[in-house]
Amino acid sequence: MAMKLYSGDLSPYSARVRMQIYAKGLTDIVLERPAHFGTPKFREQFPIGRIPVLDIDGDMMPESEVIAEYLEAIYPEPSMLGATPRETAHIRTIARIGDVYLLNNMFMLSPQSRAKTRNEGIVELLGGQVVRNVRALDRMIGQDGFACCGRLTMADCALTPALFMIENVLPTTGVEDPIPAARNVAAYWAAIQKNEHAARTLVELHRGLQERLELIRSGAFEKMMAAAAAAQKAADEAAAQ
Repeated sequence: MAMKLYSGDLSPYSARVRMQIYAKGLTDIVLERPAHFGTPKFREQFPIGRIPVLDIDGDMMPESEVIAEYLEAIYPEPSMLGATPRETAHIRTIARIGDVYLLNNMFMLSPQSRAKTRNEGIVELLGGQVVRNVRALDRMIGQDGFACCGRLTMADCALTPALFMIENVLPTTGVEDPIPAARNVAAYWAAIQKNEHAARTLVELHRGLQERLELIRSGAFEKMMAAAAAAQKAADEAAAQ
């Protein structure tokens, strides 16, 4: 069985799966940035239009949480779930906070970081959700250097890219980074960055961020976005005829 993960350095959802792959020591999954990403042609093959996508001998599996659970099922050792059903439920709860309550809001908020005129309503709504959910996480997160269970789990894989996005992108929208004020989250964030698998993933995220910032500074990113939007509009109009 040949597997390929369509991924991108700055994609936090892809980063979640990559960190799991590194932690499990998997070497038979090829990591590749998909051709035509962000274009109608990409959506023809991958209807959701987002990465990561796991290619399993031509069978395409989208959604990071689904991919993570699948990899855990077929590569159960070393386990990144709990020793008991209750531990596993707790791991999935913390991972969900990272994936949905933090990353999803950051994903929708991030365009405001490069908007010529910010929509303050969007910033207040989504930025406020991120701040409140970091406070909630502060009451639930482990205090021994890991998200929970005293070892690296799928919860850490979800939180690492989420906290990266908060620290590096949230302030560019005009919202203060809430991590330093959340004592337990701040201690966790300082500790998990020293983990070898998290550190490797963070190097990729920082590399992707620098590449994106350079594209924005040069004006190339705006042109790419405009071209993609125009192509998608044309594809939608053709499909409606």
